[in-house]
Amino acid sequence: MKRRETSRCRIITIDRPDYSRDAAAVIRSGGIAAIPTETSYGLAVDPFNDQALKQLFEIKQRPSSKPVLVLIDDVQHLSRLTITTPAIYQPLIERYWPGPLTLIFPARPTLPSLLTAGTGTIGVRISSHQAATEICSRAGGAITATSANISGQRPARKVTDLIDSFEESIDLIVDGGELGPAPPSTVLAYRDDRLLLVREGSIALADINTLQS
Repeated sequence: MKRRETSRCRIITIDRPDYSRDAAAVIRSGGIAAIPTETSYGLAVDPFNDQALKQLFEIKQRPSSKPVLVLIDDVQHLSRLTITTPAIYQPLIERYWPGPLTLIFPARPTLPSLLTAGTGTIGVRISSHQAATEICSRAGGAITATSANISGQRPARKVTDLIDSFEESIDLIVDGGELGPAPPSTVLAYRDDRLLLVREGSIALADINTLQS
């Protein structure tokens, strides 16, 4: 696909030694980068930047009633996002992080309202994709990772998908090649010391239940 010469979006590949530095610089400056994860390409912004979040919602045409999950690079960064780590999550964190498991935590009240959609909760995971984790680390340890698609469409799995949807609206594409078909992350919440399945994905509920038994 031939790109327009006036396109604002740069493309860099993960075989460049400075790809994570460049992507992190875009994110830290308030821009939007598309990055590969183990499930699909995601759109990464600074989760503490209200203006970046607003732009993210606008380009995805995402309803403000839908919260955005966050990637962290290490469990130590949970404290920036949540007021507590439920004990019921500990074995799941030890077994499935890094990996495609999103856990819903009580959110710090200081988090941007767009990030939590006013739910009082925040979804968090650690990616098992090396590029995603390196970018996250260089960007300060926390980035958004909402799927790279217009809301209601399929998540992008190759760069041409990203160009078709976001060539004029994002700042950077980190090209990790064509990603194989993979379900989204499994999403779990909890209530009254019991796990609740919000979305079944890459990790089967049966495997989670076995770990809990």
